[in-house]
Amino acid sequence: MPTRPSPHSTPPAKTLQSSAAWYAVHRHNRPCISTDKAELAAVSDVRTPATKAPARLVILISGRGSNMLAIAEACRNGKLSASIALVVSNRPDAAGLESARALGLPTAVVDHSAFATREAFDTALAREVEAARPDWVLLAGFMRILGPTFLDHWPGRILNIHPSLLPKYRGLDTHARAIAAGDREAGASVHIVTAELDAGEVVGQFKVAIEPGDTPASLAARVLAGEHQLYTETLQRLVEADGSGNRANIR
Repeated sequence: MPTRPSPHSTPPAKTLQSSAAWYAVHRHNRPCISTDKAELAAVSDVRTPATKAPARLVILISGRGSNMLAIAEACRNGKLSASIALVVSNRPDAAGLESARALGLPTAVVDHSAFATREAFDTALAREVEAARPDWVLLAGFMRILGPTFLDHWPGRILNIHPSLLPKYRGLDTHARAIAAGDREAGASVHIVTAELDAGEVVGQFKVAIEPGDTPASLAARVLAGEHQLYTETLQRLVEADGSGNRANIR
């Protein structure tokens, strides 16, 4: 099993291209294989390496799950070398759950309102996610702040997409804040999830111009369209750079 990168060793990464490079330095080195015919002839049992298994994804949602659906489509059409092992929501009425079921994806609900403390919810959520044996855990419109009780299970393996050019505008109302500040551009960022809100290292980012007359709603619509491509492309780069492709050692 590949060794997970430590979240404390992650260098800044501001572009899609840099995400692959970052993971490449954290993967195991593979043994060199000789191409010398004499050496190969001396080997009595040469085996073809097994095909790399698709990365297993667990996706957490709270609403429509539009990014989840984009990731599912990328898995289906071969643009993403992964499969969705489970879709989990903290809200039983999340529309994305029905959409996931319509695609034949396994779903689960861990209702945060049923737990007295954040730690109890995080523990139950971690148990549900862990049973799906994920390589990557993806937050896609998941509207709960996760603490160390959950995060420590998959350090460096939990991604979130945030609708701003981080480190600008952490938290909510990002588009309204960008317009009010007179910014010329906005966008979205994929980052490693840490205990500090929207503060993990950025591993993918894209930008759009803020047009004259833009409202928070019109800007949000343009950014969301770009989010779908950003999330899948960033994840594919990380998967390609991720060692053997076998399930991460999450303990």
